[in-house]
Amino acid sequence: MKTKLVRSFAAFGLLFLLMGCGGMKIDDFAGQEPEFRLEEFFLGETRAWGWFEDRFGTVRRRFVVDMVGTFEDGVLTLDEDFVYDDGEEEKRIWRITVLPDGRYEGHAEGVVGMASGRVVGPALNWTYTFDLPVGDRTWRVHFDDWMIQQDDEVVINRAVVSKWGITLGTVILFFKKPEGWQEALEEAAE
Repeated sequence: MKTKLVRSFAAFGLLFLLMGCGGMKIDDFAGQEPEFRLEEFFLGETRAWGWFEDRFGTVRRRFVVDMVGTFEDGVLTLDEDFVYDDGEEEKRIWRITVLPDGRYEGHAEGVVGMASGRVVGPALNWTYTFDLPVGDRTWRVHFDDWMIQQDDEVVINRAVVSKWGITLGTVILFFKKPEGWQEALEEAAE
């Protein structure tokens, strides 16, 4: 009886501890710099390098993404070209609407419904459901996506991919603007 009681308290304590480990919260970034604006950072050319690692930490796939962003009538369009380490290529086009109060909504092929998120300070947290091709099948997965702007030229992205609440893996990306990108945009605007 004593052993059952100790196990029950231990299990309850562990559950309580895990519930308290909620991870990052978007409001924790209030007042921090730089102010991340997707429609500004992703305007023009951007390159990203990344990988997908499974839930055991094994890198399963690496890739490079070249993207071009345009902004018109409150919509950021990101034209993304992926090249994977196995030679596969993929194109994805995001259309992201800028909403009031640092909120964004977006859609791309494969996204079920709309992606939605919010920026506070240098951070964006955005979530969406995605139909992910896996071999001959399609898995409906959930993305909990965090982007944090480091400076004028770098954004780091981490997205946890899950299905039925079970983590399948993590996508890590590093976005970099080309040297002199702000000056080039200012000249083009003149």
